[in-house]
Amino acid sequence: MISFRWTTLAAIASMFLHFAPTSSAAVNTTCTISASHNITTSPKFLVYSDADSSGSWPPPVSAISGFNVFAISFLMVSGAEDKAQQWASMSSSQRSTIKAQYAAAGIKLIVSAFGSEDAPTTNGANPITTANTMAQWVKDHDLDGIDVDYEDFNSLDGGSGKAEAWIISFTTQLRTLLPQGQYIITHAPVAPWFSPNIWGGGGYLKVHSVVGNLIDWYNIQFYNQGSKEYVTCSGLLAQSSSTFPQSALFQIAANGVPLSKLVVGKPATSTAASDGFIAPAALAGCLKTAVNGGWTGGVSVWEFPGAASAWISTVRNGSFPLQ
Repeated sequence: MISFRWTTLAAIASMFLHFAPTSSAAVNTTCTISASHNITTSPKFLVYSDADSSGSWPPPVSAISGFNVFAISFLMVSGAEDKAQQWASMSSSQRSTIKAQYAAAGIKLIVSAFGSEDAPTTNGANPITTANTMAQWVKDHDLDGIDVDYEDFNSLDGGSGKAEAWIISFTTQLRTLLPQGQYIITHAPVAPWFSPNIWGGGGYLKVHSVVGNLIDWYNIQFYNQGSKEYVTCSGLLAQSSSTFPQSALFQIAANGVPLSKLVVGKPATSTAASDGFIAPAALAGCLKTAVNGGWTGGVSVWEFPGAASAWISTVRNGSFPLQ
């Protein structure tokens, strides 16, 4: 672990000194992704959908070309809200038709659970009962899996360990009901929750140590954590600030989370989150640097329609270019 940390971070730091995204002399380590690849072992390109948008919804595959996961938001403890409710209101035949179209384009359909307005641990929700209900909802509504967007800050930041225990129990039960290889289970923690020695219950390093094998990947929220956090390539990839130490991409990997499971989450526009925005072309340069360092996780973005085919095409340029 120590060897990985220092050799990898040293290599990334060196890349920042020499990296020039427009230089023809840059090392070409791009890779292309086929729709037929296994989503859990290939780079992931996930877009959330919660906001209202013009035109038909879910959008036609042409509108989100370049993504391979579409996350419908939100399924809450109280039931489906927003786009999840809209999905549930469709007839089974409508959902089947859309699912077939997305599948043909290599796009998985999942639901995102909880979000910033749901606090399951603080509000006393039972993790097993909640997992049972949500897993059944996924099955009943023709979906490929679930994204656990747990944002109960009062509980996890409180440091008692109740949040971590809740997440672990919930995830374990989810996976029992949604078997690996048949269904996707992802988590979307904020990046600071991977900082070591800050959270009383261990934060997401604790969660990963217990149930990381049950989680397909992490859509890490590198945003909404402060105006100076994760807004440069160095701060995003190599070294986070002292406020949330060791929570940059390669630092999280150095602390034991596989690089292949680390998906970089960013807001689509400067108004989609309170902070953390990096312009698409600049983000593309950051990701190229990450790929040069051995990262293959992918990108998640909040949200459609601010992020659509043009956005992801720009972001993937230089690292995972569209075929």
